[in-house]
Amino acid sequence: MRLWPLVIAGLLSSAASAEDIRLTPLIDARLRWENVEQADEPRDADAVTIRVRSGVKADAGALQALVENEATIAIVQRYNSGTNGRTLYPLVVDPQNIELNRAQLRYEAHGVALTGGRQRLELADQRFVGSAPFRQNEQTFDAARLQMGNAKALFADVTYAWSVRTVNGIDGRGARQQAVSGGNVFAIVGAKTPFGTASAFSYFVDQDEAAVQGFRLSSRTHGVRLAGAMPIRSAYKIAYVASWARQSNWHRNPNRYAADYWLLEATGSAGQLAITVGEEVLGADDGRAFTSVQTPLASLFKFQGWADKFTTTPPNGLRDLYGTAGLNWKETSVFDGAGLSATYHRFRSDRLSQRYGTEIDILATMKRGHTMLSARFAHYKADGFATNTDKVWLQADWSL
Repeated sequence: MRLWPLVIAGLLSSAASAEDIRLTPLIDARLRWENVEQADEPRDADAVTIRVRSGVKADAGALQALVENEATIAIVQRYNSGTNGRTLYPLVVDPQNIELNRAQLRYEAHGVALTGGRQRLELADQRFVGSAPFRQNEQTFDAARLQMGNAKALFADVTYAWSVRTVNGIDGRGARQQAVSGGNVFAIVGAKTPFGTASAFSYFVDQDEAAVQGFRLSSRTHGVRLAGAMPIRSAYKIAYVASWARQSNWHRNPNRYAADYWLLEATGSAGQLAITVGEEVLGADDGRAFTSVQTPLASLFKFQGWADKFTTTPPNGLRDLYGTAGLNWKETSVFDGAGLSATYHRFRSDRLSQRYGTEIDILATMKRGHTMLSARFAHYKADGFATNTDKVWLQADWSL
């Protein structure tokens, strides 16, 4: 990957005679304080981190090149990053880091796009493949991606990824590798229908590193998804998502298992108010470890609560029944947008109907110009699984 910037520069230079090159700077900065109180840890965590991404995008007709660096600094490091050895503190997976985040070359013309190099992948709702955008160190992929068609009509999206650049950064080791190699294949085909966008997907996840759970996170998942929206009278709208998938072992995974994934969600909105109800099920097979639905490449913070108690699905699976109420305000004289939301989760196992606890998540945001301010709170109340945990975040984002 060290050669990618030189290759990109050479290709753009050769294209310059035929096309003018348009350069766009990329700057993205985030300052965050995270506090964690966890019942089974002797100390509370305080993590003050700043992350800066900087790079440039160059366009020359149908050809586009992008190079971006990423650096994370811990200003206050009273936390366990997973790699810093501070195990008396709760886990906050935002280690100090400096790395090449993205270096990609893209060609797009006549309804076909081909992207090669280190890149960001955010497929569907990122339940199975995502960039983990909440973490300071983004998850990216060394991959080749082919996209054809139009999302408003008929489309196909196929990716081969030979390395996953994790959120653990350059000091990643053991079960928290900096990068995980393997022959990953992600494929989606879909079409726009009168009821929404219908798609079928296959994700072959190859975690081909013995240190990463002994190959037990390698899986194949085949499924279908429908996502749409429709107006109800003039002032009301309902959006909905339904998805089902079947996951089983793949490649070097020593387990033999099969488990189902389900998602049903509906959101009703009227003016500034939106209410969401849904249930997500990560099914189980027979109760052995890693024989329930696992999603190691997902943007995990988005799912099953912000307290991060279920980043690895329990052996007996997980049922998450949730509801969210939110208010969103458009531009005013004070801000360009603002929001307030609260979410309630009730967690149970899929197998044996065990209680796992409940969680409340609260979020407030305000945007003005290039700056976004946010405050979050998560309260997980344990019931036979994990331990009581409270988390607080204060965050400022700035992007060009």
